[in-house]
Formats: sequence, C-alpha cells, structure tokens
Amino acid sequence: MGLFNRRTPENTAAVATLEVDPALAALTGDYVIDPAHSSIGFTVRHAMVTNVRGSFADHEGTLHLDGSDPARSTASIDVKIASVDTGIADRDGHLRSGDFFDAETFPLMTFRSTEAAFLGGDTYRITGGLTIKNVTRPLSIDLEFNGSATDPYGNQRVGFEGSTDILRSDWGLTWNAALETGGVVVSDKVKLTFDISAIKQA
Repeated sequence: MGLFNRRTPENTAAVATLEVDPALAALTGDYVIDPAHSSIGFTVRHAMVTNVRGSFADHEGTLHLDGSDPARSTASIDVKIASVDTGIADRDGHLRSGDFFDAETFPLMTFRSTEAAFLGGDTYRITGGLTIKNVTRPLSIDLEFNGSATDPYGNQRVGFEGSTDILRSDWGLTWNAALETGGVVVSDKVKLTFDISAIKQA
C-alpha cells in the first residue's frame, strides 16, 4: 500500500496529480520505537572470505510520520555502543575498545533525520546525520513500509525495514590487520540493517 496513488485524469493531458490514501493519512502522528520488536544490525566482511553479523540490543528512538506529506516525516535514533553483540564475547570486547568504537568515551551512536522522500510503491528514503565517535556524516536509508496493525494490547503499530552501506573509515573506525595472502582482516564497507516496529503515541 503506497503512500500516494498517482492518477492522470482521462480528460486532460496535464501532469499527474497526487491523491492521498486516507488510510495512510490516518497514520500521521508521533511514534516510539519498540526495541523489543526492532533490530539495528550490521554485516561486515571478515578475512575477505566470510561475513560477520552483529546487532545493537540497546536502542531507542522516535518517529514522526506524516501520511499526507512524507517529506514532513522525521526520525531520531540513539544506540548504545556497549550493547554490541556478535555472539563472541572477545570480539564484542574488541569492538567496544579504542581500536573501534571506544564505547567508554563515545557511548552513543545517533541518527537525526534532516529530510524524507517518497520513492514509489512502499519505499521511502530518510536522510540525515549519523554520528559515531563525535563524527557526523550524511547518511541515506531506503526503507520499505511493511504496513500497520493494532496489536492485542490496543497499540497501533507501523513497521519499516531497510539497509544502507557505509565506509567505517569515514567515521574514524580504521583499525585493521593485513593478511599474509593479501587483503585485510576487516573490510571497510559495512552494511547497516534496520527492522523497526514503532508504537503510536496518544
């Protein structure tokens, strides 16, 4: 169910007009991300041959959705770096250390949106600033709207999922080690993934 349906009147050659879907316009409002049913993760190539996947268990955020004009939608997310989890305690400790995130000095990774756009169908793009280790750089995330539902407790929920690729060196995450066969232990390219369930506030 797309946010807009584009319809060209049969009796004119004018540019197509936009018709707001009333069902989606009704979703307009403020939402809080439900961390128990959301995930923020990453995938990075290890030793040039396989992928390591991880996530951040502790995060919170808010959304403002405008179903009539998606360009007016906003997003704000805070992620606690110390909650990084790749399933291996030693590796998680290394990621928290000064070699990577330096979680003690820089405990949060944040995203603050600056613009939003409707791309067509159920796809939207949210653009803003991603801050890691006090370095803020622009980031765009393409998100698919998965729909809305009322859960058994009467909460109105919306769901989005998407991903984007970054170069970790752009945020000062430069630690690496060379392989004897060529290449490096950790790739610079990292895929960030988002699977978000958010609850509408009264």
